[in-house]
Amino acid sequence: MSKPFDMVLFGGVGDLALRKLIPALYRAFREGSLKEGCRVLPVCRHQKDADQYLQTAHQALQQYLSDGEYCSSIWTGFSQLLRPISLDISVPDEQWEHLSDILSSDPQRVRLFYLAIPPGVFGACCENLSAQGLISKNSRVVVEKPLGYNAQSSDEINSKIASYFPENNIFRIDHYLGKETVQNLLALRFSNVLFEHLWDAKSIDHIQISISETVGLEGRAGFYDETGAMRDMVQNHLLQLLCLIAMESPNSMTAKNIRAEKIKVLEALRPLSGAKVDEDVVRGQYMAGEINGQKVPGYLQDLEGDASATETFVALRAHIDSWRWAGVPFFLRTGKRMEKRCAEIVVQYKKVSHHVYGEDAGHVIPNRLVIHLQPEESIKLVLMAKKMDSLTTELQPAELNLTLSDTYDSFRSDAYKRLMLDAAANNSALFIHRDEVAAAWAWVDPIIEHWRETNDQPKPYPAGSWGPQEASELLARSGRHWFNAK
Repeated sequence: MSKPFDMVLFGGVGDLALRKLIPALYRAFREGSLKEGCRVLPVCRHQKDADQYLQTAHQALQQYLSDGEYCSSIWTGFSQLLRPISLDISVPDEQWEHLSDILSSDPQRVRLFYLAIPPGVFGACCENLSAQGLISKNSRVVVEKPLGYNAQSSDEINSKIASYFPENNIFRIDHYLGKETVQNLLALRFSNVLFEHLWDAKSIDHIQISISETVGLEGRAGFYDETGAMRDMVQNHLLQLLCLIAMESPNSMTAKNIRAEKIKVLEALRPLSGAKVDEDVVRGQYMAGEINGQKVPGYLQDLEGDASATETFVALRAHIDSWRWAGVPFFLRTGKRMEKRCAEIVVQYKKVSHHVYGEDAGHVIPNRLVIHLQPEESIKLVLMAKKMDSLTTELQPAELNLTLSDTYDSFRSDAYKRLMLDAAANNSALFIHRDEVAAAWAWVDPIIEHWRETNDQPKPYPAGSWGPQEASELLARSGRHWFNAK
């Protein structure tokens, strides 16, 4: 970012702001990406929170930054950028005039409005921004998922925002798209002829995309019980990763061209409805169990309720009806209270067509490309090789491993940092277009509707496991299995 900008952070004392956004802005300041003169205006509902904000932000940085990142002198400089204010998002009172006075001191600079608030108040916030004359030609709005509860509510939210901001000034964020390894995936695919010729149904047996969490509800009980894993994770994060894996090469790496290829993937997804949902989708709900040696309660205990049909786990088989992917299943999986926190993509290649070595050489396993997104970021390629400490020919798997933190000494991936700076620079390549949101909901809605119509109940699974047994059977029916993170 070559020029200073103003960022108004609505929801400034929320969990997202303190856990992710403020640390990301601190990192941007530390590396010199926030120019002198930038202003960050965290919005607090109560004056008391605004008065104490610097102390609150200071504590959040010490808690959420990685070891060695916090520096008191850097905090001193960064804190000068923070200008907390108090106002009620839904009430157009004199506090809005205070925000207007601050921003009007430099009306030509970029204004970034980050809505780290519930989607239900997106419209009121944008309306008041407009009423106060705060939306300039250089204004952009960043909105967090989930955008709606289904296709209809999503369209209503998007239409409300669109009545105040043009589409090219609306930045719908999915932080997984800002991860450096995800961007490396595109570089891997489109900058290496080796992979481009091995990226289709002729070479690939199947692809797995998994995002697992060890945490439970984390104070989001009300929100999560109305949402569930399908809306919270599959409709956005997992389908976005699927698009990047499956899309055709764009003409160039511009937002418009990338978006066009991603939409083609979403539109080519084979619909899942009726009996196909029962066959290809598994939903689960965690029970009490043990994670890392600690006993943890079940979902209903976390919810403090007697009954709930909300899924905390989803595994599904999807197909993309295109020339490139005909016959290749994509297995998507996400869940809470799983055995290990991880996000990874596994590209499983087909078996060699002819075995030239005898049985005494050992079992030959197919090649496998593993892209780790979290907690560490790495790319690993599993190949077959001869054991070097044996005079006889014995084969064993060998790994080519690119661990980014080992290769790049100063590597610290922060998806939110990158995405916020991209929004300020008007680079929308890693953000989600309204048409993508609509296409994703069009595929997801029939699955959820079938669950509702049939009163489908989620399958129980113990906390600390890899989900219900039915998820393993989903792959086992075709002779496959999940590659669980180690």
